[in-house]
Amino acid sequence: MITTESQIAQMITDAKKSTKERKFKQAVELIMVFRDIDVKKGFAINETVQLPKKMNKSSSICVIASGDLGIKAKGANADLVVDTTQVTQMGANKRESRKLINGYDFFLADTSVMANVGKTLGQFMGPRGKMPTPLPFNAPIESILERFRSSIRVRLKNSLSLACKIGDETMSDEDLAANAHAVIGTIEKKLPSGDKNIKKIMIKTSMGKIIKPVQPGTK
Repeated sequence: MITTESQIAQMITDAKKSTKERKFKQAVELIMVFRDIDVKKGFAINETVQLPKKMNKSSSICVIASGDLGIKAKGANADLVVDTTQVTQMGANKRESRKLINGYDFFLADTSVMANVGKTLGQFMGPRGKMPTPLPFNAPIESILERFRSSIRVRLKNSLSLACKIGDETMSDEDLAANAHAVIGTIEKKLPSGDKNIKKIMIKTSMGKIIKPVQPGTK
């Protein structure tokens, strides 16, 4: 099983070379295939992974808060800040609720409104693994937003494989490999038998073919 950053970097190099030039920046994706895990018994992963190398496009964040915390969130340039009144209105409109939840990568919420958020939007957020992270009143909002901007969400549910974006083709192979390694390390810790549960690691670009690991002694 491939575990070193240099080996993953070679797969990333091959993925970039094998894809045709497009009119847009292609994402580079990490694919992990697992074994000896019984997903039918409810095993699932929903992890937020902070990437060591920043992606060119940061993750988008919606903060649900009012008052002083809401003002601080706006001052820290959160992508969107909504208050409880707006959340209640959205909760009554399924289309608007889905639009909001699909439009942002992460949600943060004042601890005092978590119950209301769960009641109004929980049915939409829960299945997507996007329930908000609680924000205490005195939370250092700037540093928290910065951490989430450089993070991705990695999910595994009812499947023996997962795929996640680790950057785009304009990033260096080394930086992409570092991000891939961070994701792999996080997932390993969540698996029942660690890296023994990882069957295969692969890399691909948005429109490119899947690059599989090269076995020793093959070309």
